[in-house]
Amino acid sequence: MINIIFFGTPAIALKSLEYLYNSDKINVLAVVTQPDKPAGRGQKISMSPIKQFALEKGLPVFQPKSIRKEPEIQEELKKLNPDFFVTFAFGQILSQEVLDIPKYETINLHASLLPKYRGANPIQRAIINGDKETGICTMITELGLDCGDVCMREVIKIPDDMTCVDLFEKISARSPELLEKTLTGLMNNTITPEKQCEKGVCMANKLVKEETIIDWTKPAQEIHNLVRGIYKFPSAYFMHNDKIIKVLETRVVKSSGKCGEFVRISKDGIEVGCGEDCILLVKVKPEGKGEMFAADWARGAVRK
Repeated sequence: MINIIFFGTPAIALKSLEYLYNSDKINVLAVVTQPDKPAGRGQKISMSPIKQFALEKGLPVFQPKSIRKEPEIQEELKKLNPDFFVTFAFGQILSQEVLDIPKYETINLHASLLPKYRGANPIQRAIINGDKETGICTMITELGLDCGDVCMREVIKIPDDMTCVDLFEKISARSPELLEKTLTGLMNNTITPEKQCEKGVCMANKLVKEETIIDWTKPAQEIHNLVRGIYKFPSAYFMHNDKIIKVLETRVVKSSGKCGEFVRISKDGIEVGCGEDCILLVKVKPEGKGEMFAADWARGAVRK
């Protein structure tokens, strides 16, 4: 059995923890996750999905505010004598002292085809940039940002209607087996990690608020990619009568119209002029209201 400690926090990592916990090749010794924090409208203190699973299974749980600065937790992890640390969307940077704890390595699951999209938002950036494919990599964690040797990789196609939520789900489903194969391959010496080529490095920087407002002077395809890339996280939007209108679903229309102008309204939605072609708004979420078809919103707001 390969003894591991699993580091993760959000739901995207849950299937991997479940799979490794149930594997007959892997023994999960403990879980490290972010501290509980307020969530939802009521801002009630909530535990991460990773912690919930660990508690259900009786696994030890560690919740450092910053594991680099908490030597007492580091000492507890050393006592467990893990072969590997496995990290997947943990949310903290590990120090060399932490990386030196496992007998072999710290293995990270990264949601891109490295060296492309190192950093915090590889899933969203791939869609925003209109990529036709992305993937997942297992890599050996080093002190630099996502620069370690790559163990295994798997390509994932991005169809034109895929949203970041769809891609999150696909990555969540594909990652468990890749992690298990990586751990067993490293133990059996059937995998030789490869250094990343520095050519083609690009960063997946965190999204900033200014990026989420729709610029109608851009081509319709770019706007469509933005809508898909930040679907509900946090959503692309435009202003109408001083209200925020979040855009949830769009289609590119080979037509023309003045940028930002509602060219036509039909049962299919609202066609808006862009820098190149038009975009059809199919679903929206007006400020203070729930999701709705753009055509229904138009009947109540645009035609007044």
